[in-house]
Parts: sequence; structure tokens; C-alpha cells
Amino acid sequence: MIPVTIFAGCDVAVVGLGLSGLATARALEQGGANVVVWDDKEAAREEVAAAGLSLADLSQADFSKFAALILAPGIPLTHPGPHWSVLKARHAGIEVIGDVELFFRERAKSGAGSKVVVVTGTNGKSTTSALTAHLLSAAGKRVALGGNIGKAVLDLEPFAPDLTHVLELSSFQIDLTPSLEPDAAALLNITPDHLDRHGTLALYAAIKARVFAQLGSDATAVIGVDDEPCRAIAETLHGPFAVKRIAVGQPVQNGVWAADGVIVEMDGGHEVGRAELDGIGSLRGAHNWQNAAAAYALARSQGLEGREIQQGLESFAGLAHRMEQVARVGSVLFVNDSKATNADAAGKALGSFDDIYWIVGGRAKDGGLAGLEPFYPKIARAYLIGEAAEDFARQLGDAVPHVACGTLDHAVAQAAADASLSQGPEPVVLLSPACASYDQFDNFAKRGDAFRELVMRLDGATSVTQQGRAA
Repeated sequence: MIPVTIFAGCDVAVVGLGLSGLATARALEQGGANVVVWDDKEAAREEVAAAGLSLADLSQADFSKFAALILAPGIPLTHPGPHWSVLKARHAGIEVIGDVELFFRERAKSGAGSKVVVVTGTNGKSTTSALTAHLLSAAGKRVALGGNIGKAVLDLEPFAPDLTHVLELSSFQIDLTPSLEPDAAALLNITPDHLDRHGTLALYAAIKARVFAQLGSDATAVIGVDDEPCRAIAETLHGPFAVKRIAVGQPVQNGVWAADGVIVEMDGGHEVGRAELDGIGSLRGAHNWQNAAAAYALARSQGLEGREIQQGLESFAGLAHRMEQVARVGSVLFVNDSKATNADAAGKALGSFDDIYWIVGGRAKDGGLAGLEPFYPKIARAYLIGEAAEDFARQLGDAVPHVACGTLDHAVAQAAADASLSQGPEPVVLLSPACASYDQFDNFAKRGDAFRELVMRLDGATSVTQQGRAA
């Protein structure tokens, strides 16, 4: 844990008691602050009371006595309207910040000289963050990974000269971090997302762009240029720091671009390095080429050589529930992509395989399967589960053979049986639901865990060791 000493002796309010909120309260207490916590959810309050934290109904409190309000990132700061605690803080004239802001302020106070690498974007930030951390660690560097992935930032190891913190940050976290000052930052892509929390795409993009706002002379900005909002941001990046552009399918003058499973590093229009992705099962698909290109650029910014990066790429195991290769039964590969909770995410997986036996469904998002039509020729059969089954059957129509399975266990059994009859070299049973999980599972992780368990019960199932190149 990183004790937060900047509010030692002060009263501080913490609202929102999830993973980051609890870590924040403990870190502030360790640093000598007087912490009062609150959550609008009764279940969260009961858990906190049992943990011994000072719980009080802050809706009735005088906020003028607090030095700051530390707001959990999941609580609205601006849209669709500020949370009541934000309004009270503004009325009292105190700042509203998040746990990542405490992290950066404490880092500045410590003077420890530790490095911080930040990754954000609409899609791919978890894989890129994990891959970047893996590349650095595989090359012998000491690394702590957290933020919007794994541990809360204040639960990470304390600052030290030999430690690099790799942080995945959401737009919610960035919005609460005015002192964001990393040594390297990557913005992968921007597509419409969380507009209920940011109002417009322009505001959402502006918040994402703040990862570059305070980069110093020795820092590196890594910016994707495959979408228009990011290209516009890239044009504004002028400063003492290095700018590395990343792209898929189109060369860049300075940065890293990827095509056909190869990533190429460019400097002034000249190739200065490359890495091979072909056969690395955890990095299939063009979307993962972008992730790998960004991680390559970030690793280079921290002093890694191309040979070290290649070795790290080949040993990357991937993330659970994100195109996770679970097992094989004969030639059939089973892939857990439960994290694909909308059509756009499912499209990334569908585009990465052929001869697909697709398990899809759950609680549908707006638009359902719209936009996935170009991938239909890759799908041998679809297995529909959950609330969306009837609507998805109508959307698929005659374009994709499909069967209503209702539940995941029936879908896995039917898909496995059908895939075993395929004459293709690698039929794939793919769980990529394009839906939220809440109709049948508490979250996408539990849905993915259930898929994994069902697959491993199949006769002849052999766990896939994702480390190393795929067969």
C-alpha cells in the first residue's frame, strides 16, 4: 500500500466504497488523515462498518470541515448530473479529486524517482497495460500494475527508484486527476463510449487527451491514429516530449505500425526495429496488433531493446475473459471472450478466427448485433443464450445458421458437438456474447469462469498453455 501523507492531520471525506474507495480510505488513514467514509449502497456500508472505518452519512455533514472530497470514479462528477456529494463539496469550496490524484501528489512529495506509465483508450487498454507490464517485467524491471485493472493504485507497492508503475486509467479516473504527470502515456483509440457520463464525444475525447497535458521533456506520448478523434489529438501534440504514433495497416513516420502480424518501429521514415506476432495466440487479430504496437512503443520509451520485446511478446499469456484460449478437444479450440459485452467488442474476436461456432447472447445493448454482418461468413453456427436469444434469432435470420440454447451449459455442449464434426484445420468454439451478463450471471467474469469450467469438463479437454507461440 502507498500511505497518503499529503492530508496528514486533516479531515477528508471519501464517497464510494468499492475497491478503490476502500484502498483510498486505508491509505489516507495510514498517512495520518482523519477519514470519514460513505456509500449510497447499504451493502457497501455494512461491509465498511465491519472493517472498522469511520462511517457517517455525509449527506448530512458540513463539508466545510473537510480538506477534500475523494470521489470514487464510478460516481458521476458532471453528467448526467453531479452527485450530491460533489455539489456539497463545490458549495463548501473544497476540491473533488480521485485516488489517482492522491497517487501522483504522493509520488511528487516522495521524490523517489519512480517511473509511471499510463495507458488509456476506449478499447484495448487492459490488454495493452498488462502487456506493457509483462514486457518490462520479462526484461528484468520491477513493475507494479494497477488502476483500472487488478489492484487499486493506492494498493500498489510504494514508490522506489527501481520501480515502474503501469496504470490503466479510465476516463472517469482521468477526470479526477488534475496532477496527472506520467513518464510515458498511451492513448489507443476513441470511439463513442460513456457519453452518459461525459455528455458528448468531444468532451470524452478532451478528457482522454489529458494524459498528455503535463508530459515533461523526458516523457513519451504514444497516440493511436486509426480513428478521427485520436488523429485530431495527435495534431495538437507539440512539446518537449517525444511523440510516437501507432497505426494498423498504414505506415507512420515516427512510431510503430502493424500489418499482417508484424509490428515495425519507424524513426524519421526509416525502419529501426520490428517484432513478429504471427503465431502468438494471445495476440491474435488486428485489434491486438494495435495493443502490441502501443506496448512496444511504451517499452522502448523505458529503455527496452527489440530483442527483449520480442521475447516478452512470445511469453505473454493474455488476459482472462479477453480472447482467452481455454482448451482444445482434438482440433477444436475453445476461446473465452466473455469481456465482449457489446457488438463492437465481439467483432474484434469474430474477425480473428475462421470456422467459428459462436456462443452469443445475454442482456443486449442498444443495436444488438448491428455492425457484425461482415463477419457472418466466418460463422458456421451460432448458439443463442439469455434474454437476447429471440431478438438475435431475428437479427441473424437466414444469414447465419443458429439454434436457441437458452443457457450456457447447453450452448457449450451443442457447440462442442458441432465443432467436432468440422473438417476445418481449427474450428473455434467462441464465447463472445456481445451482451451484458446480468440476465444469468453477476458479471462477465463469472460468465467466463462458468464457460471455462464447462469446457474443462468435456471429454478430452486439454488446457491450452498460452505462453509461447500457438500451435
